[in-house]
Amino acid sequence: MAAQVLAKQLRLDSVFLNIAKEVATLSHCTRSKVGAVIELAGNIISFGFNGTPHGMKNCCEDNNNVTLPHVIHAESNAIIKAAKSGQSMRGGTLYLTLSPCLDCCKLILQSEIKRVVYLEEYRDRTGIDFLKSFIKVEQYEY
Repeated sequence: MAAQVLAKQLRLDSVFLNIAKEVATLSHCTRSKVGAVIELAGNIISFGFNGTPHGMKNCCEDNNNVTLPHVIHAESNAIIKAAKSGQSMRGGTLYLTLSPCLDCCKLILQSEIKRVVYLEEYRDRTGIDFLKSFIKVEQYEY
């Protein structure tokens, strides 16, 4: 029975991560396109991608291809979108194409998301090392 539950969870993880990859294609960033999906009880309650705040030019990098400081990360956008609609994220799972930074991990923890599953690892592990002290964090293996 436990093997069936694990197999089902792995299939769901694959589906939601594939959706996060598709969401990432909406980003106007050239250096790195990141997608996020928040799932709760089998339903997608929010999604986001990295980009600039509303009303700003959709340009994420400077002339040296360095990410501009005002770019909002995919997971932050997904959390903000859920919060704006009054949707609780308590107990949900966040699926990401790239592991979160420390600032985003604080938002994730504050949102009461219980699990994070990501595809690629961000160069700085500080965020996921911090988050692992509080919730379940997994890198998805195909």
